[in-house]
Amino acid sequence: IGFFLCMLKKVLSLHLHLMKKLLPYIAIILSMILWSASGIAVKDALTSFSPLTLIVVRFALSVLFMFVIGVVARRSALFGLQRVDRKDLLLFFLAGLFQPFLYYLAETYTYDLISTPTIAETLLSVAPVLAPLFGWMFLREKVTPRMLMGIVVSTIGVAVLVLVGTDSFAIGNPWGVLLAIVAVMFALSANVMLRRIPEKYNPLTIIFYTQMVSFILFCGLWAFTDMRSETVHTIAQGVVAEWQSLAYLAVMSSAVAFMLYCYGVRIVGVVRANIFNNIRPVFTALIMLLVFSEQLPWTKWLGIMIIIAGLF
Repeated sequence: IGFFLCMLKKVLSLHLHLMKKLLPYIAIILSMILWSASGIAVKDALTSFSPLTLIVVRFALSVLFMFVIGVVARRSALFGLQRVDRKDLLLFFLAGLFQPFLYYLAETYTYDLISTPTIAETLLSVAPVLAPLFGWMFLREKVTPRMLMGIVVSTIGVAVLVLVGTDSFAIGNPWGVLLAIVAVMFALSANVMLRRIPEKYNPLTIIFYTQMVSFILFCGLWAFTDMRSETVHTIAQGVVAEWQSLAYLAVMSSAVAFMLYCYGVRIVGVVRANIFNNIRPVFTALIMLLVFSEQLPWTKWLGIMIIIAGLF
């Protein structure tokens, strides 16, 4: 009995060690799943809001949600809202400036200019190609040949997923392509800031304050642009009409997904975390298949398998 108990203890210890090692990757994959559906929700919400008004409403709800959670669970090490030291304020400001503020401006207008969510997600998933450069230049992260091989293979899979078997490849407005690339550069810059924020802060604290910075910046921009053409009545009508899309964007995409990704990138690094951006169009395509019955020919499935092989 003692022998079997000892073996059981070793197996459980090994299992827990393996789960602890896999946990950041699971968190990153879950964040990619949540973000892959956000494009569809953004497309729906844009029927009732202008892009900038949508961003302001979205992050107002997101910041409120995280504040309530942080106050209610203030004694929790994982979900309690912590105070930020003055010396770390610049890192939080820069992280919030790059993403969500600058990134979401570029991303939202990308969805508005690009013809379909699947193509938009594909353009926004080129981050792995630039991630090694950012990781090496700013964080001195090691880039191995195996990592580069995975990036190349998964990027080929993305190209197969979108390009092969498509009779009419209509991207939409060419400015959308440029905005997608700019958005990716903002996101990678924010990743660098997240890695430099001290480890003593939990993910909720980091995402709350960075999104608070972004929300204030969004409100300032909105005051000089869309606010003059918006009324409280029209915004309220839009909230009521698109409450499901707004709830998803505010809670799942802007709060939960960001916290999961923040946790993952601070452990595995910018380069490894960004390789998983290539899986976003896979989930988007699958969601379009399951929810909107958008058929996937065998070439699309081939692209999906190549992307997954590259990730492994």
